[in-house]
Amino acid sequence: MNQVKHAIILAGGKGERLRPLTDGRPKSMVEVGGVPILDYQLSALRDAGVEEVVLAVSYLREVIQDHVGNGDGHGIKATYSVEETPLGRGGAIKQAMKQLGTDWEDAIAQNGDELRQVDFEAFIGLHRDRNAIATVLVAPLRSPYGIVDFNENDEILGFREKPALPFWLNAGMYVMSREIEPLLPDIGDHEDETFPYLPRERFLAFKSRGYWRGIDTVKDVNEAEREVAEIFGRR
Repeated sequence: MNQVKHAIILAGGKGERLRPLTDGRPKSMVEVGGVPILDYQLSALRDAGVEEVVLAVSYLREVIQDHVGNGDGHGIKATYSVEETPLGRGGAIKQAMKQLGTDWEDAIAQNGDELRQVDFEAFIGLHRDRNAIATVLVAPLRSPYGIVDFNENDEILGFREKPALPFWLNAGMYVMSREIEPLLPDIGDHEDETFPYLPRERFLAFKSRGYWRGIDTVKDVNEAEREVAEIFGRR
């Protein structure tokens, strides 16, 4: 069975476009269906076999630390990597990796402001089978608007409500091999300063058609509220 025991969650975002929901909490603690986004993520990682998660925290970090503690209440060991000055996502991952000890080979790293369903067995399996340095979860890009279909005579054939487009988006989750650690920037973003230089045959995309939603605005929260009961069984 393909399992990864370690994970990193980038949970330091301010979520300025989510104000006033983030006036007293970091972005990952915004509630959807009465449950913080972070709780959905911790539950998914625990159920996938992750035993230890490092939370990369900054803005209002005490809110996360008070809520998660050592992780016992979530069935997973939790520690914290504190970003005292801005490091960028790549720098935050690199700093958090230093807390994973000496026995890890692969780790999951993910943004802390997204809801997703992932086939971890297949995701990790692709990464290991192809000896990848990094494997990126990608999801279909959906149109934010309804689409009108019509023919060459401009006769309307029908309407499609927010269909999937022929493109894939970065779904904010990665499986990373330990080999990537020295390649990450001390300060900066991994997608700009590390990913472009990885060998193509060891830098992969895992296509996931499971549920995905980024939580960036109050509108995203409101739409997710209507979805989580069905997708995650929460009300």
